[in-house]
Amino acid sequence: MKGIENIKNVYFLGIGGIGMSALARYFKFTGRNVAGYDRTQTALTDTLQEEGIDVHFEDDIKHIPSNWNPASTIAVYTPALPDDNEELAWFKSQPIGLFKRAKVLGIICNEKSGIGVAGTHGKTTTSTMVANILNKTEKGCGAFLGGISKNFRSNLLLPKADSPWIVAEADEFDRSFLHLKPQLALITSIDADHLDIYGEKEKIVESFEKYISQIKEGGKLVIKKGVEIDRSKTSADIFTYALTEDADFAPVNLKLDEENSFYRFDLKTPEGTIANCRMNYPGLVNVENTIGASALAFFAGATANEIKAGIEDYEGVARRFDIRFKSDQKIYIDDYAHHPEELKAFISSVRALYPGKKITGVFQPHLYSRTQDFAAEFATSLDLLDRAILIPLYPAREEPIPGVSSEIIFDKMMIDAKVLAEKEEALELLKTDSNDIIVTMGAGDIDRMVNGIVDYLENK
Repeated sequence: MKGIENIKNVYFLGIGGIGMSALARYFKFTGRNVAGYDRTQTALTDTLQEEGIDVHFEDDIKHIPSNWNPASTIAVYTPALPDDNEELAWFKSQPIGLFKRAKVLGIICNEKSGIGVAGTHGKTTTSTMVANILNKTEKGCGAFLGGISKNFRSNLLLPKADSPWIVAEADEFDRSFLHLKPQLALITSIDADHLDIYGEKEKIVESFEKYISQIKEGGKLVIKKGVEIDRSKTSADIFTYALTEDADFAPVNLKLDEENSFYRFDLKTPEGTIANCRMNYPGLVNVENTIGASALAFFAGATANEIKAGIEDYEGVARRFDIRFKSDQKIYIDDYAHHPEELKAFISSVRALYPGKKITGVFQPHLYSRTQDFAAEFATSLDLLDRAILIPLYPAREEPIPGVSSEIIFDKMMIDAKVLAEKEEALELLKTDSNDIIVTMGAGDIDRMVNGIVDYLENK
């Protein structure tokens, strides 16, 4: 598959995934016929159907369009799809191009000047912020995002015809980001994760080093200060960013507007300072993400005023430091955090934003393998809460591992106020909770609790 210009029909296996749905929207909005399968109906699949995409939830080849010409058809699948999927097996037996999501994304992005945001956490917020800033420029950008942008109301931003830039999350899972060859790249973090794929952290680092070796000639690499990687692996010009350390890009005179719970700062760049930047999106961790995003936008040609405007009207991403309810008595924040470092950064940011307030957290572990590998680290991060409620883990693509459950995290936690509960019980526990702040955390189906919590708090 050299290009996509001759493709008229695209079928998606796992169309409800956040990355898959962005691609599905791209092909639909550029005039192709699009259909697909997912095992679970969600709000996202409902939206795809509303946009005219045929989505079904039964693994049966009878749903695959029979009138599509194989010569102008491709099928796209996610590596999270189980090997025994009947539709996947059918496509493998047909004269139809069958490609992983990452390969198709690479083909689209590599035809333009790509901006790749990599890292074991922070990708979605940072890439969405980059897109929001560049959308203020005359030529704009396109973007494939790992979450639903509240500014764009979508995980896809279609580029203008003459736009040179396309922003994409460079996902390390399954080494997906090795299909990208960006002009500008950023690394937010390299922590041990996806050990079911990599086996050890050294292999993760090697994969990131391969990624930066693919930056196009004349490109630039922005790295968070302190991230350890062999910089000789790339010929790109390298710059750093940081929240509290000295770096090429950093906030100066950082202040919290306590009345509105947002941050103000001056942005240090290699060519001077951009004064009076104001965020309307909370969280100290997101100040750091904003600095990285601003660096990429700076190198993509955004002016100081465009950077400031993009920072100020950034509304965030669903499930990323997502304040769902706020009153004088209670605050509720939902977040996608599912790695110990993400939990630590999120909870610490809540503490910094609301000093002195008590926090109750509901956490759903994601994947048996990640829970087994990082049980102790999860416990340490959750001990930053005043009260913790652990619900059963979400297996996603994995089969159970004997002896692995939320309980192995629970047993290692040191705080006294901790509870193991079924998901259905968690809301009842929250109804008797007296702490000031509630947070929900996880990458599984914990998001299905969110509306119930909001409804309770609004009607309390």
